[in-house]
Amino acid sequence: MSETVRTGTQHGLTESSFTRPGTPVFNGPEGVRFDFNYGCRVQVPVDGWRVRMVDIDTHNVVFDEMVEAGATVASRRKYFVRTRLQVFDGARLVFEHGFDAAGQPVLVRLASAALGDSLAWMPAIDAFREQHRCDLHVALPDHLHPLFRAGYPALQLVSDRAPGAAAAAGTPFYATYHVGLFSPYDERDHQPTDPRVSSMQDAVAYMLGVPPGERRPRLIVADTARRIAQPYVCIATQATAQCKYWNNPRGWPTLIAHLKRLGFRVLCIDRDRAYGQPGALNRMPAGAEDFTGERPLQERASLLAHAAFFVGLGSGLSWLAWAVGRPVVMISGFSHPQTEFHTPWRVINFHPCNSCFNDTAHQFDPDDFDWCPRRADRRAQRFQCTATISPEFVIRVVNRLIDAHGLVA
Repeated sequence: MSETVRTGTQHGLTESSFTRPGTPVFNGPEGVRFDFNYGCRVQVPVDGWRVRMVDIDTHNVVFDEMVEAGATVASRRKYFVRTRLQVFDGARLVFEHGFDAAGQPVLVRLASAALGDSLAWMPAIDAFREQHRCDLHVALPDHLHPLFRAGYPALQLVSDRAPGAAAAAGTPFYATYHVGLFSPYDERDHQPTDPRVSSMQDAVAYMLGVPPGERRPRLIVADTARRIAQPYVCIATQATAQCKYWNNPRGWPTLIAHLKRLGFRVLCIDRDRAYGQPGALNRMPAGAEDFTGERPLQERASLLAHAAFFVGLGSGLSWLAWAVGRPVVMISGFSHPQTEFHTPWRVINFHPCNSCFNDTAHQFDPDDFDWCPRRADRRAQRFQCTATISPEFVIRVVNRLIDAHGLVA
């Protein structure tokens, strides 16, 4: 769950660092230019021509004004809207075009580089490609490409550092969409719903106009060989904010000891062995085997594919474990269980303060590692959502999972 771009408005049109420079890329009749790159955009050659934009699905008129010659005007909404564009010279219809991306090059940019976000959103992005039968380019960090390339061969994966490469090579994009969780969360130009009241996957499905619903990412593990003969469990204990951690000091050591008594090796597959605030680092728990480090994500996927199960937090490695088909025990209190994918082994304690991420009275601040909005002035009570999750509670869930899957170490 990562923040992306802060936005503002000017002259009724949304402006942000996403705005595409230059004029619209497609030629219409009589000097009209248009595209759908960051909203429905149009430029007319004559002062006083009227531009009208209509949402084809809702029949709402979203723009209807006289415009200046040479000025590019764009619809306010930047998420997907199936728009009909009309240009009038007085009563004369000069140009009309309804959105139709079939066979057209379209770009989707992920406004977050987080592993969990990309795993959550890629299925909805591919559903958009299927729905519109377009040539879809997806801009995301280079290190994520090997994770998705085989599972999504119909998508053109491009570097998020140079997403305009196709356009520069002579293939102008018909449309461009940016997906993410946009700040402030009640902003409605980039996201049609508040992400606090939708699941991570549904928020982007609404943004791209595809049916909501849980979709498991389609990943193909490159290396299917089992490298560890003994039965093992993978765990991941690190996160990008303290509220996402399992903040019970007895938690991980007690659980690890229990798993080892059952005969499982316990492998910690976090990237970082220690992470957090200077002087207050969260360290890899004692008793786990150190598989941390800057390992390729496909290597972690291969390791997870042969694990008996995975125990983690509301973080990217939980999404990766789910994507490769492993049972996931997810320990989280700051988010409501509807936020992530469904797992029958979700652990949350509803007795203490919980689900602050989904509280529309507060907004998650990724720049505040110690974010705890309801207990900010009561240090002793901070992070009680997971501090009160006992290891015995988690062990009970783990034992149920082991029995349900008939796992024997």
